Amino acid sequence: MAKAMLVDLTKCTGCRACQVACKQWNDLPAVNTVCWGCYDNPPDLSPSTWNRIAFYEWEEDGRPQWMFRPVRCFHCTDAPCVAACPTGALFKDTRGFTAYDESLCNGCGYCTQACPFNIPRLTDMDVVAGKANITGKGKTSKCTFCQDRVHNDLVPACAKTCSPGAIQYGERADMVALGQARVAELKANGTPEAILYGENLLGGLGMMYVLPKSADFITDLDKEQNEGNAPMPVDPPYRLVNVWQKILQPVGSIAFGVTLVGSAVAYLITRRTIHMEEVE
Repeated sequence: MAKAMLVDLTKCTGCRACQVACKQWNDLPAVNTVCWGCYDNPPDLSPSTWNRIAFYEWEEDGRPQWMFRPVRCFHCTDAPCVAACPTGALFKDTRGFTAYDESLCNGCGYCTQACPFNIPRLTDMDVVAGKANITGKGKTSKCTFCQDRVHNDLVPACAKTCSPGAIQYGERADMVALGQARVAELKANGTPEAILYGENLLGGLGMMYVLPKSADFITDLDKEQNEGNAPMPVDPPYRLVNVWQKILQPVGSIAFGVTLVGSAVAYLITRRTIHMEEVE
């Protein structure tokens, strides 16, 4: 059965315990940061930061409002990154999340372009190889849904450490039902714009949100306050990505094979011509 996480943004206190737990469990190094005028820190995801807490603030009826949001991989059922990956490094696990095998990654970066949420990041090749004179990019990186923990029947580190209970983990059907019930509760208690984000998006997200505001409202805040945040599109334009694996990649392979055969034939003809000239 597919697993999923439900993140209730009306309960998130911005404590960043999930952010720390992610680094600790996945052995991700800390990064030097500076105060840049916002609660967000670090200001964006990176190869060594797979989960970060975004901070939003706005004014409503003359009163300040604020909200926190964990930003990380949404683990789409119909994952554009999986469709774009030519090596199979990114793939759908039987438990529903988007898994990752670093040993298969060739650093092409197609996943970073395909993801509508701007999640995967490429490491610098000099960091991977340990050589400062190597340029370019290395492996991709992103939240793996704590795939090692989940495969051993453990709760993902972020959900395990969330003290206010903002992050729930379990069977996806149960998380959908829990999210729908929470939205109904919020609407009945003065939050009429509350929605469950991700129930059906991209085949159903493996990390869904209970939002007190619409996705468009939050995306507009992202554009105003922090463009590094993962966007929250209502209908991501991802479908053309499937053209890569289903059409272009096979055609490219055929074309490459034809080119090789043509080159071999041309070589043999040339050698035969040269041999005949030598005999004459």
